[in-house]
Amino acid sequence: MSERTAATESIPVRGVRKATAQAMTTSAFTIPQVSVWTEVDATRTMEYVARLRAAPDYAEVRVTPLLVIARAVLWALQRTPLINAAWREGPDGATIEVPAGVNLGIAAATPRGLLVPNIKDAQNLSLHGLAEALGTLTTVARSGRTTPADQRGGTITITNIGVFGVDGATPMINPGETGIIAVGTIRQKPWVVDGEITPRWVTTIAGTFDHRVVDGDAMSRFLADIAAVIEDPAVLLA
Repeated sequence: MSERTAATESIPVRGVRKATAQAMTTSAFTIPQVSVWTEVDATRTMEYVARLRAAPDYAEVRVTPLLVIARAVLWALQRTPLINAAWREGPDGATIEVPAGVNLGIAAATPRGLLVPNIKDAQNLSLHGLAEALGTLTTVARSGRTTPADQRGGTITITNIGVFGVDGATPMINPGETGIIAVGTIRQKPWVVDGEITPRWVTTIAGTFDHRVVDGDAMSRFLADIAAVIEDPAVLLA
C-alpha cells in the first residue's frame, strides 16, 4: 500500500464540484451517448460578426461568434425539434417530452466551477435580444451570482471550448437533456475553395446526443444545419 506524503493535498468535494460530479456520473452511466462532428468554414460568420460590431444598434452589446452559433442552434431546432426533447422514466414506462420552448444552456467556467445557466424561451428573442441575454448570462456567471433557478430547466446546451484554444471535444450531455453542442477555436487554416487552397477561418463543431431519443440521421441533420448557418449566416434570413 502506498503512503501519502506530507505534500499531498486533500480537497473536499462539495458545492458546485460535487453537483458537477454527480451530474456527469449520471450522464455517463444512464444515457446512451453518441457524438458526431464536422469542420466548418466560419469565414462568413467572422465577417458577419465584424459587421454587427460596427453597427450602431449593437454598440451597447457584446457580439461574438457565439451569438451566431446560438442563433444557428435555435434555427436548427425548428427543423429537428426532438433534439430539444427529454427522455423521462415514469411508473407507466418511458416517454419523450418535447417542450414548447427552448431554454438554451451556455456552459460557463467560473471561479465556482462549471455552471450551466440557461436563457429561458430563447427562441422568442431577436438577434439583438439574444446578444443581450448572452452578455448578461456571462457577466452574472463570471461574477459568481448564478442561482440554481438560472440553471434549472435547460433543454439543450452549448459549450464554447474554443475560448481555451481547444479545437474539438465530445461533450457529455447534461442529465435531463438530449443534446449538447461543443464549438472549437476558430482559427485560420488552409481550405479548398473552388479548387484553390486559400486561408479561411475554420472551426470544429461537435454534438453529443441521447440515442434513446434521436437516431443518427437526426443527429447528423441537426449538426449539418448548424454548420450551414456558420458557413453562411444569410441562411437565417431565408
